[in-house]
Amino acid sequence: MRHSIATVSISGTLNEKLKAVAAAGFKGVEIFEHDLLAYPGSAADIGRMIRDEGLVCTAFQPFRDLEGMPGAMRRRVFDRLERKFDVMEDLGAQLLLVCSNVSEHSVGDRTVLAADLREAGERAGRRGLRIGYEALAWGRHVSDHRDAWQIVQAADHPNLGLILDTFHSLARNIPSDSLLEIDPAKIELVQIADAPLIDAGALYWSRHFRCMPGQGDFDLETYVANLQAIGFDGALSLEIFNDRFRAASTAQIALDGRRSLLALEDQIARHRGAASALAPPPVCHGVEFLEFAASESEAMALSDWLSALGFAQIGQHRRKAVTRWRQGGINIVVNSEAEGFAASHALVHGCSVCAIGLKVDAAGDALARARALGMTAFDQPVAEGEYEIPAVRAVGGSLLYFMDSAKVDDIWTDEFVTIGAAPRPGPLTRVDHVAHNVAFEEVLTWLLYYSALLGLEKSPLVEIPDPFGLVQSQAVQNADRSLRISMSGSAARQSLSSRMLTTYFGSGVQHIAFETDDILAAADRMRAAGASLLDIPDSYYDDIGARFGLDAALLDRLRAARILYDQDADGEYFQFYTRAFAKRFFFEVVERRGYDAFGAANAAIRLASQTRFRSDDLERV
Repeated sequence: MRHSIATVSISGTLNEKLKAVAAAGFKGVEIFEHDLLAYPGSAADIGRMIRDEGLVCTAFQPFRDLEGMPGAMRRRVFDRLERKFDVMEDLGAQLLLVCSNVSEHSVGDRTVLAADLREAGERAGRRGLRIGYEALAWGRHVSDHRDAWQIVQAADHPNLGLILDTFHSLARNIPSDSLLEIDPAKIELVQIADAPLIDAGALYWSRHFRCMPGQGDFDLETYVANLQAIGFDGALSLEIFNDRFRAASTAQIALDGRRSLLALEDQIARHRGAASALAPPPVCHGVEFLEFAASESEAMALSDWLSALGFAQIGQHRRKAVTRWRQGGINIVVNSEAEGFAASHALVHGCSVCAIGLKVDAAGDALARARALGMTAFDQPVAEGEYEIPAVRAVGGSLLYFMDSAKVDDIWTDEFVTIGAAPRPGPLTRVDHVAHNVAFEEVLTWLLYYSALLGLEKSPLVEIPDPFGLVQSQAVQNADRSLRISMSGSAARQSLSSRMLTTYFGSGVQHIAFETDDILAAADRMRAAGASLLDIPDSYYDDIGARFGLDAALLDRLRAARILYDQDADGEYFQFYTRAFAKRFFFEVVERRGYDAFGAANAAIRLASQTRFRSDDLERV
């Protein structure tokens, strides 16, 4: 299927949009009427720009309130239609999107509607053009693509066809198997949009919350698979209305759109057992290492923190100022090289996570998939005796490495010299999840990045009250939960999330959660070792004791250790936090007992506790 996108889907001026659309790899573009009207040139100028970028004009849209208008209003509609045909000829567009009438003056007689659409098709045919009829979810008389299809059939004109829109169908819960009854030769265009499942009117929902495939909750896979089943092989065109996208990078949102369609088609192909243009999502076995970039002085401070958390330095790189710390199955790399990628990252962001290494079964395939999805590969000179580990650019300019499962042990052995005796077992066992803090308008971008690349599933969106605003957070994770990644962002300028962006100079890892089998012992041990742990108010424990009916002895131990608690139908969750390191990031320790979420009920308590330290230079974020 050909990929297209409507200009309304992305921000920027029209010429910026066209350049971004072409650069992202789209072959077609729908020109939204507002973009044409706001452009300081002619339709012919726009047509030349489209062709100069190597694009075709998929459609001109929208034409409103055509069918079913009475008397003189009908005559004016068809006069207006002829003028739009003139514009289309200048644009080089052959298809006009006509959406179902919403005017209070329109009539609902199906015979009249079909006759008007036939007349529109006849006029279009004289000019070598086509009409595509789309059912709006809020149409006055036609709001269902099944009704629109019946009217198109009744009109029976070769220059009139059907336009489908996933939002208008799925927002009204119209069964996708109804697509199997449509003649694919009469489908002019399929517009694609995802959306979160929210309780809102269809018009408001459509105008503000559409998103790219994979960023919302619609079952687009079944919808598009049914289109493929009937033999449709035309254009899939993104039509997205989203307030975040209007504030985001033109180039990035265009790239997100292309990436989302590639990932959707790949997902459908794999479920059908068909060939796919993409390498399969890599089988991931979790986080193999987290690399911190740090100056020499900050590396010393971070080493003290890691020691207090129970980590031991077990390795020194053979040629670089890079150390390896370990506890359980967790590897922390501290890179204080004076030159190279890590040094540049530290110069911009200070001590921070500059790279995440994932343990995968086929690192080469992972990189090939990333490249096909438009992700930027990272290359740097590799010294003799060092391994070339495939990597791509990730959140905030950090790196995502793919470590081949079969080579992991060799890499550690060959590149690092072992230091000291084997460390005694600590309370931490593995990386539970990595939490990113990103700009509000980038949350969906990075969720799509990880889900498309790694085939991860989304958890529900949660909204967390911060003392100075609202934070939205959502996670992606693999089937066996060996990899969990969350994204948080806030539109409120004074929220903790936004202040961390300012301190960090961009998006990046906000905190890392480590799993333990005994959180009470972990908290006692870390506090005794001098770890700086986040304080939690006593009133919190009074509440959870009453809310969950906790045993008094357990509640006293949680209170003493300042451990947060949650439970659901599946089990229990325990968590505590460190305070922030140098205003940039912090650590979390969790114990799961059958619980699969992230303790969202406690996030507001954590944010309020962190905010209390705003006046302290160490914690002011």
